[in-house]
Amino acid sequence: MAEEELQIEEGGKKKGKMMLIIIVAVVLLGGGAAAYFLLFSGSDEPAAEQLAEADAQAAQAAGEAAPSTKAEVGTALYVAMPRPFVFNVPGSGRDRLVQIKVQLLVRGSDNEELAKTHIPLIEGTLLQVFSSANADDLVTEAGKIELREQAVNEVQKVLKDIAGHDVVERVLFTGFVMQ
Repeated sequence: MAEEELQIEEGGKKKGKMMLIIIVAVVLLGGGAAAYFLLFSGSDEPAAEQLAEADAQAAQAAGEAAPSTKAEVGTALYVAMPRPFVFNVPGSGRDRLVQIKVQLLVRGSDNEELAKTHIPLIEGTLLQVFSSANADDLVTEAGKIELREQAVNEVQKVLKDIAGHDVVERVLFTGFVMQ
């Protein structure tokens, strides 16, 4: 009789384990299906194109002229500087070493080619602007923004002398380390 009870208990444990495995499998499959649905159920158009299309439809409904198209503005392209800028800046307590990784925002492939052609000139101009900075200013966010604005102005000025128009729209800091 005791042997029969032992066999019944062992059979119940096996069924319990099997049910637990089935429940876990069903939950994982359901979660995977939900994730697949959420990731791939969206429209094929990027969100920016959808917003631009909605703005154009709203403008036409209001009787306004449609906003300028992407072809007129130019596609935003990014030109990465080949190596980061490393330089010393004086500070009130001590001198600091700064490393900045930079990318340039340009509009259109023509401006991209101009920027790539004149990378040595751009690097020289940026290094001149960066090395004139002060470590006490670069610690603050406002100081970094001011440095970025100075860099844009100087690069635009130098390239405008060569190309006759603004080639670079923005200078972006993709990495900023100060020791």
